[in-house]
Amino acid sequence: MSILYLLIPLSLILLGLAVWAFFWAVRHDQFEDLEGPAHRILFDDDDPPQGPGPAHDAGEPNAAHDRDRTRDKDSDKDAR
Repeated sequence: MSILYLLIPLSLILLGLAVWAFFWAVRHDQFEDLEGPAHRILFDDDDPPQGPGPAHDAGEPNAAHDRDRTRDKDSDKDAR
């Protein structure tokens, strides 16, 4: 019976962490694109990955990110 004094607060702490994690994920748009990463793994990357360089720091759009978005749109059109 005394184990309940330990388990009840522990379960409330875990519940609080789960609620905090859910709201954090919603605020940071983690549920925005659920299918894109699943489709992206099917495509071969012919070009070497380009990390953020000086062009990205200057405020110009990232070319690799734009290319991935174009591929996603093309794959959606092909799927239809």
